[in-house]
Amino acid sequence: MKYITILLGIIVAGVSYSCQEIESDFLDAPAQSTIDESLIFSNAGLARGAIDGILEPMGQTNSYRGRHIPFYGFNTDTEWNYSSDEVGSDQGALMIYDAQPNNTQMNRDNSSWAMMYTGIERANICIRGIRTYGNPEPGTELGQLLGEALTLRAVYYADLIKAWGDVPARFEPINSETIYLAKSSRDVIYKQLIADLGEAATLVPWPNESSTTSSVENVNKAFIKGLRARLALAASGFQQYPNDGVRRSTDADLSVSKMYRLALNECNDIINSGTVKLESSFETVWRKLNEEDIAAGGEALWQIPFADGRGRVLFSFAVRHRSVDQYTGQARGGIAGPLPTIFYDFDEADTRRDITCVPYQWGTAVNSVSQQELVGLDTWYFGKYRYEWMNRYVTSTNDDGVNFMYMRYAEILLMAAEAANELDGPSAAAPYLKELRTRAFDTADQTEKVNTYVNNLTTKQAMFDAIVDEHLFEFTGEMQRKQALIRWGLLGDKLREAKTKMTDLQLRQGDYADVPTTLYYKYQDDNETLDIYGLNRGETTNPGSEYSSKAWDSGLDDDEINSLFKEGIDPDERQFWPIWQIFIDNSNGQLVNDYNY
Repeated sequence: MKYITILLGIIVAGVSYSCQEIESDFLDAPAQSTIDESLIFSNAGLARGAIDGILEPMGQTNSYRGRHIPFYGFNTDTEWNYSSDEVGSDQGALMIYDAQPNNTQMNRDNSSWAMMYTGIERANICIRGIRTYGNPEPGTELGQLLGEALTLRAVYYADLIKAWGDVPARFEPINSETIYLAKSSRDVIYKQLIADLGEAATLVPWPNESSTTSSVENVNKAFIKGLRARLALAASGFQQYPNDGVRRSTDADLSVSKMYRLALNECNDIINSGTVKLESSFETVWRKLNEEDIAAGGEALWQIPFADGRGRVLFSFAVRHRSVDQYTGQARGGIAGPLPTIFYDFDEADTRRDITCVPYQWGTAVNSVSQQELVGLDTWYFGKYRYEWMNRYVTSTNDDGVNFMYMRYAEILLMAAEAANELDGPSAAAPYLKELRTRAFDTADQTEKVNTYVNNLTTKQAMFDAIVDEHLFEFTGEMQRKQALIRWGLLGDKLREAKTKMTDLQLRQGDYADVPTTLYYKYQDDNETLDIYGLNRGETTNPGSEYSSKAWDSGLDDDEINSLFKEGIDPDERQFWPIWQIFIDNSNGQLVNDYNY
């Protein structure tokens, strides 16, 4: 079973950016952790506890566990949070590009901003300690631990930059002179992270090359290289800069040619290593996540690990269960889902469609047993997350303990395709895209859906557009789309297009003119699983008297469509959240908000 280990007494407790209340003389005095560092960080066994402690802040209620994972990444052209249409809701404001610095969900001294910096401070102490008192060479335990600390620090910074853009750069433990720091250019931080991950990759083994890297709960060389590739593409991509609009970086070190070459090289290293691979089917990826199969060597490169009583991945995103039933003692799930158009944007033969988009919930149980029941056209659930696929019965009130999929091999293939297309053209990108699509379609469909489809992408623009589409089909429900749209320079355009498409679906016009307006359903022999007819385009004939019917043209209204992002706001002018007011107020004047917040 999974646990985040905390070695008490090693780390300065609860250090966050809002540390102005700590007296300078305390910071200048030898802290307990400093006194012990020579012992702790010269011993791999003791250092392991400190490294594991870097992850602990992710499990706090207002950190990744209950705020960052459930709320960051919405809304996009493929995913939306169902709080979006709650007028005046601070939770909804986080998704509709209207978050304010005093947002009650996030304006707390223990929110994800503070917890990320707590994790960074712990990583900084570990990195300093191992470098000072250990001998962190490649092939040694202390070398591996240093690589892990560098990587986990990069994870925190990657997520800070995604959410806030420019942030304070802290790459050394806090002292009296560095309590208050202004924001640094994200370009500086990106370059540090890319260098750190380059070093980490020399220190950490490939998946299954050590006992530590036999689990996807621990970082490994494949994940490190994948994260480095992801950051390289983000650093060279489009993004909003203070007082300068949306543009690419002007730093020559972060040019497209340099960063895309770096990303392609890292992805090819992973691919050629043979240490990770696509699962045999798309469904297998998600069954393994829900079954808590944490063995390395499959598709998962790294997962944020949660103990059974921590983590709200299913609690937030699973197919909704309206009551305690045969599959879960936790009546939750379903705070977000795919846009109503997404099911119809998939090719009907794409095996990812029915795993990604679920049109039903589990209704109120009778005698502790519930059935699937259809919901409205406006409400779809992420089928990647299902209590009914778990091997244990969740009884916690708020937490399910399922890990969060942070990176998987499919992203490596798609990043390689994108970088190869940019550098060498569509023919260089084709093999990567074909490999991904081969898994998505049955053998009988592959000549047309894989080979012919990809071979017809003969221009760089056509291949890029196909990669943008493939990203949607592969990653809907994983909250990766927002950063991808930002770095492609497509966020605002794709969100506006999504509103238009939902209106077309609502009115059954344009590309959605042949979507049926009536669904027919009955229960299979198990008396809980729905057999649905009428979901596919053109399925309009009544299949027989044994089926019941449901109108499939209601529920999706103008207010819901417009709630994708707030009217009057350009998402490209609000690509990032504001820094929360509590941290502005306690920054000794060092922190300010940009972007007209």
